[in-house]
Amino acid sequence: MSSTPSTNPQKSSQSAAIHEPPLNDVLLAPLVENALVEDLGRRGDVTSQATIPADKQATLTLTVRDEGVVCGLDLARLAFAQVDASIEFTAHTHDGAWVTAGQTLATISGNARNLLTAERTALNFMTHLSGIATTTRKVVDLVADYPAQVTCTRKTIPGLRTVQKYAVRCGGGRNHRLGLDDAILIKDNHIAIAGNIPNALAQAKQLAGHLIPIEIEVDTLEQLQQAIDAGAELVLLDNMSPDTLREAVAMCKNHPSGRVKTEASGGITPDSVVSVAETGVDFIAMGYLTHSTTALDIGMDFSA
Repeated sequence: MSSTPSTNPQKSSQSAAIHEPPLNDVLLAPLVENALVEDLGRRGDVTSQATIPADKQATLTLTVRDEGVVCGLDLARLAFAQVDASIEFTAHTHDGAWVTAGQTLATISGNARNLLTAERTALNFMTHLSGIATTTRKVVDLVADYPAQVTCTRKTIPGLRTVQKYAVRCGGGRNHRLGLDDAILIKDNHIAIAGNIPNALAQAKQLAGHLIPIEIEVDTLEQLQQAIDAGAELVLLDNMSPDTLREAVAMCKNHPSGRVKTEASGGITPDSVVSVAETGVDFIAMGYLTHSTTALDIGMDFSA
């Protein structure tokens, strides 16, 4: 049973905030528009229309109810702006910041009906993405004393990959492939159809040129040896036990061809990530970050 290392204070959750460059509104606006169209349906916000005078003005505060990493402020801002361009959205923090329970993230003022119309869309984006960023930060902190870097996967909600992977970066993690077009990842079915590992790697190298990285997935030490001998420079060690991972890392470091980079994958969770990091792998791929995290509790409260 592995013990959790002492947290590196330079990488702890309460250390300096992560300043990930924000995504452009051009990328975010279609996501917000689709969400609002889904919520408004054919008649709009009938509850607000029925209960609030058309000219009523109000102020809401966006408040976090638990500690974590904030993410999605620009999506929230756009949700209000697309409903009513005159709404004033004032952010009091930024994506990537560690926040504490009770902290006000933003103040939003304008037409009361329109504020409530955009409220749920704004919160849906923020709670989901802040949950991803928070979980990522906690996992990164767990392995801070080891060389391994935490990466996400393509196990994302269709249509939300760009912002989910952005949330991982806001939490201090790294992105694996953004899509099928930016790197070659040879998996078990590719190998089976290509015939064997050497064939799959040889064909990949013919296509890749010098700008497209190539990674190959292996399940056993025998497959790993074949991949290294065939010239693999990055291997995905899938569903291996910690003991097997240690052997695999040693094989990659000691091979005459030079050190081969290693990435562990396969059902890794916050409970198991330290034991994986202890093996000396370079990267840890975690689909958990985007498909199994809990939303951060964020609410909007009437202020005035």
